[in-house]
Amino acid sequence: MADSSDEVYDLGDRGDDRPGLEDADPDLVDEEVDADDDVDDDDDVEDALEDDVDFIMALYREDGTPVVAALDIDLANDLDDLVAFLQRLPGDNGASALVSIAGEFFAAVRVRGRHVHVALSDVYSAENWSLARDIIDFLGIEIPDEDDEDGLVGDLDLFADQGLSEMDLEAICADLDEDSDTLALEIADEIHFGPQARKVAEAFS
Repeated sequence: MADSSDEVYDLGDRGDDRPGLEDADPDLVDEEVDADDDVDDDDDVEDALEDDVDFIMALYREDGTPVVAALDIDLANDLDDLVAFLQRLPGDNGASALVSIAGEFFAAVRVRGRHVHVALSDVYSAENWSLARDIIDFLGIEIPDEDDEDGLVGDLDLFADQGLSEMDLEAICADLDEDSDTLALEIADEIHFGPQARKVAEAFS
């Protein structure tokens, strides 16, 4: 399954000669510094380009029939937009999306009414990719130290009612030698969307 380290420079001894700083509210000054840090963090995060997206697809059932549809590449870079799109689909039991980026990570998103469930195969991918960063923000978690986690995070039982338990999902993602697109298609197989998902994935090739 599958992530950032900020360098901190100590300028305390050099002081700060910004005009008017002596009159400034210290809390506001700290907030300015924090805001700058946030911008710096986001500078390393990139949107996936067309060549980066292995595939992005929606999966849902209509009158019991599995349906898989390719989605617009732009939805591979914004979790809010992806969720909003899934909410408009006519799934019998909500709609899901599988997204694989550059063979490095996949995201699984499931929307049922107002309930949103997400899983990310590699938390460390949030250091580099917009969608992964959106997901860890949604989950309210931090990117851990490299040795702290195996990488898989989120709602690992999001497909439990479709035949893929949390343990099964962990077992799929434990295969570190496989690319993320292969792992995501294994998930599609387990939740009974395999043939349709593989046909859509081939269209992205």
